[in-house]
Amino acid sequence: MSKIPTLDDFDFKGKTVLVRPDFNVPIDPATKEIVDDTRIRAHAETIRELCEKGAKVVVVAHQGRPGEPDYVESLKGHAERLGEALGKAVKYVDDLFGEEAKKAIRGLKPGEVLVLKNVRSFPEETKRRSPQEHAESEFVRELAPLIDVFVLDAFSVAHRSHASIVGFAPLKPVCAGRVMERELKALSKVLESPEKPMVCILGGAKAEKAVGIIGYMLSRGVADKILTGGLVAQLFLMAKGVELGDVNVEILKRKGLYDLAPEAKKLLDEYGEMIKTPVDVALDFDGKRVEVKVSELPSEKPVSDIGSETADLYVNALSGANSILVSGPLGVYEKEAFIEGTRRVFEAVATSGAYTVAGGGDTAAVLKKLGLYDRFSYVSLAGGAFIEYIRGAKLPGVEVLLGRL
Repeated sequence: MSKIPTLDDFDFKGKTVLVRPDFNVPIDPATKEIVDDTRIRAHAETIRELCEKGAKVVVVAHQGRPGEPDYVESLKGHAERLGEALGKAVKYVDDLFGEEAKKAIRGLKPGEVLVLKNVRSFPEETKRRSPQEHAESEFVRELAPLIDVFVLDAFSVAHRSHASIVGFAPLKPVCAGRVMERELKALSKVLESPEKPMVCILGGAKAEKAVGIIGYMLSRGVADKILTGGLVAQLFLMAKGVELGDVNVEILKRKGLYDLAPEAKKLLDEYGEMIKTPVDVALDFDGKRVEVKVSELPSEKPVSDIGSETADLYVNALSGANSILVSGPLGVYEKEAFIEGTRRVFEAVATSGAYTVAGGGDTAAVLKKLGLYDRFSYVSLAGGAFIEYIRGAKLPGVEVLLGRL
């Protein structure tokens, strides 16, 4: 973190600052109204500080992808929600880098905020290009002369080499906003120098990255134990030779996990008991929870949660931990009958006294549902970027902050 410049490293008085937050929030497909503005309120902290320091703030963000139900070209509603969070009016212009946008940027006074229209209305925004190539795009070429500093605050899109994320770095001074700074500090605390013992809990339905995460954490001595749930657990049970039943194997195939079994087997052979898998599971009998021991499988009913005995073992494994990282629920938490394993284990994390970080996929949603969101040391706003980071991938957005791209 010491290598990454932050808001503390610049004098923003009178400067025009382009901020890239992540305003990609849940949208009602029918009304196009914002359903949850948590991300907007989080990024308001960075924008407020810049205003207080006398900056003229220009915000460039995205919402959905063209053609998808949550896509809106106008970010006027986002600007209004930002204004509510800041407690003052926020300007909006339905233009990205044309004359209307340029005029609005030039007309800003210190402490004022302007939101531009959805950056994904520019087709070249999402093309995979290097920072230097993106710096030559029309979007960056038109806006760069009007700004003094670029502030990247969107860790949750830092895994994408998009124009609005990496394109300004070759041309302008770059620093991390407060959301980005907090994300990197929290993750470095559990990944770079975790207070031991460190336990990682991996679950969720999007488990295709789990093998890489486990390999990265164990090979570098980051984690002391990995507790598995969800489809991650089923993948590793299958790698152990457990017959899950056709319905469960079919789910693994459909999710692209079945072919990862050999890699999972290699990790089990190398790290053995450091990777914990369930000893019992909860099956979905037409909505009813029925627990069976793993030794009683296969079953033609879907595995939908860890069992009570496994929850006991996992809670016990967390005792004494000083650092805990959580990614993904341990069962089908959307169904009340199958949230129990996640509830038991996540409550143990929340009361452990350890430094606790959570993120990726549905993790924030399940923590809110269980009333545990505020009881974790840090909950990441990111999904894909969080997963990429904890498996050791280099994120383009972070690399530009480090001056490596």
